[in-house]
Amino acid sequence: MKRLKFSAVAAIVAIFLFAGLVTAGTLADVKAKGFISVGVNEGLFGFSKPDEKGVWGGLDVDTARAISVAIFGSPDKIKFIPLTAKTRFTALQSGEIDVLTRNATQTLTRESSLGLNFAHVNYYDGQGFLVPKKLGVKSAKELDGATICVLPGTTTELNAADFFRANKMTMKPVVIESTPELAKAFFAGRCDSLTSDASQLAGTRAVAPNPDDYVILPEIISREPLAPAVRHGDDQWFDIVNFATMAMIEAEYLGISSKNVDDMLKSGDPQIQRFLGVSPGNGEALGLDEKWAYKIVKMVGNYAEVFERNVGVNTPLKLERGLNALWTKGGIMYTPPFK
Repeated sequence: MKRLKFSAVAAIVAIFLFAGLVTAGTLADVKAKGFISVGVNEGLFGFSKPDEKGVWGGLDVDTARAISVAIFGSPDKIKFIPLTAKTRFTALQSGEIDVLTRNATQTLTRESSLGLNFAHVNYYDGQGFLVPKKLGVKSAKELDGATICVLPGTTTELNAADFFRANKMTMKPVVIESTPELAKAFFAGRCDSLTSDASQLAGTRAVAPNPDDYVILPEIISREPLAPAVRHGDDQWFDIVNFATMAMIEAEYLGISSKNVDDMLKSGDPQIQRFLGVSPGNGEALGLDEKWAYKIVKMVGNYAEVFERNVGVNTPLKLERGLNALWTKGGIMYTPPFK
């Protein structure tokens, strides 16, 4: 009986020790290999797309670079892995990637049954419809019987079905797994409309043979909070990804940019001192260097800089800040205190 009790206690201790190892795993693994494996879209202009030299750029890419800076003090310790909408979550669950920054929507089932944790939203979006101007359509409610290009395995697919059913309309889906191939099918006239997140539609239109030939219809039919995702069970890794994402938003709120961050080190504001690591504590709490947030702003920028550089009004996407403005400026971008 004593042996059985001892064995039971030993088993329980082993389980807790194993749980501790799992919890500490991703950061240790990332440091050991010297880079972060990041899942990104195969090619979405403004969010994640390589240029002609193979250098990745976009808002989701800059989010990944912020995580790299937080851990390594460099924005380039990353291996980008292009993924389709169908393979993105499997790649994260299997450990093929360490973090997913691929315009993925946070949902209940993904947070629970898929075993994922979503960090802070890096882009608030909603689903829309892109159509050729020559079609003469002014509203999504005029698309009854239309052929609709859509990615499989996405909230987009379900939302479109719900929208058409709710409005007593029918549609003929054209389902293609790859984002670039789906865009090609749309531009080739295989479908009347392409439906996706409005930001993705803007990115698709930006690379059209003639962008002015296409229009995004006014209806936004869903809520799509897009955010980086990690696996369940690794709290430290989640905290790092979460706060690295939020650091760019917090920097904008505090008035800190890549251009003035060195001068801000001299600020007497306690919030700024804590954020930039002049007053220690935040770095130790995350298991990072105390200057991790300073380095993110210095090397990547604040959220306004990242937004305007990749998708803002002066880019081919021409997106307004809208919901992605700070809460102090009419948007809903808001972070908890960094203390």
